[in-house]
Amino acid sequence: MANPASGRKSNVVRPSAAYFRSKQRDEGGPTSKPIIVMEEVYKYFRRDVPTLRNVNLTVERGEFVFVTGPSGSGKSTLLQLIYRQHTVDGGRILFSGRDISRLTDASIPFLRRNLGIVFQDFKVVPHWTAYENIAISLEILGTTPRLLRSRVADALERVGLAGRGSERTETLSGGEQQRVAIARAIVTEPALLLADEPTGNLDPQLAIDILTLFEEIHDAGTTVIFATHDHSLLQSAPHRLVVIDEGRLIEASQGLRAWSARMQSLGNSHAS
Repeated sequence: MANPASGRKSNVVRPSAAYFRSKQRDEGGPTSKPIIVMEEVYKYFRRDVPTLRNVNLTVERGEFVFVTGPSGSGKSTLLQLIYRQHTVDGGRILFSGRDISRLTDASIPFLRRNLGIVFQDFKVVPHWTAYENIAISLEILGTTPRLLRSRVADALERVGLAGRGSERTETLSGGEQQRVAIARAIVTEPALLLADEPTGNLDPQLAIDILTLFEEIHDAGTTVIFATHDHSLLQSAPHRLVVIDEGRLIEASQGLRAWSARMQSLGNSHAS
C-alpha cells in the first residue's frame, strides 16, 4: 500500500535517548522510576487565584489513573502542564525522573515524542484520510516508509478501523473520528497516553466503547491518565481515581464509590 501522505513535507524530530519509551510494563531495573511525579505544583492564570495549588501526584509505570472534578477545576490544566502546553508557576514535574519545567523550547518536541495525547474535539484534519491523520505522527519523526505503513496499519486495527485508512475523516462518525485520534496518539508507541475528556462529545454507549479501547491499550502496557467528569465512566471501571477540587488534588484510590462515601461521611460529620 502506498503512503498517501508521502508528498507532504515534514520537520523531522529525532527521538532523544534521554527519555524513556517502552511498549511493555517495566519489571524493575534502572527505568523503575515513576513515569510522572508532580511536587508541590502551582499554576496561576489569575494572580490571586491558583488554578492548581500544591498538587502532589505520583503515577507509576503501567497505571491507569482517572482524573476527575467539575468543569473548570483544573483537569485539562494538569495534563497541559505534563505535555508542556503551559509551565508551572511553582513546584516541579518529573517525567521519568527529568524535570520538564527546565526544558528549553527546542527540547519540548523530544518530550512529546514520548507522549500520546487525545482531546475531546478529536483534532483530526477533516479532508485528510484516516491513514494520513495517523501517519503524520510518524512522518514528523522521520520514520521509514515501510515501518510507517506497518505501524499505521497496526494502529488502525487496534482501534477497530482495519481496512478503512483510505476514508476521509470528514465522512466518519464522531466515534470513528475519535478512534482515528486515538490511533494517531498510540502509533508512536508512547510511554504515556494522556486523554483530556476524550468522550465528552460522544453519546453514553460510544463513551463506554472508547473507555474500553483505552483499557485495552493500557493492558498492552501503556500508562494512561484519563481526565473526565463523566461519573458513568468512573463507575464502570475500578481504576485509581484522583479528584481536583478548587485547585487541590485529592486521592480517592478506591474509585468513585469510595469517594462518594467519603463526601457523604464528611457531609454528615459537618451536619452533626
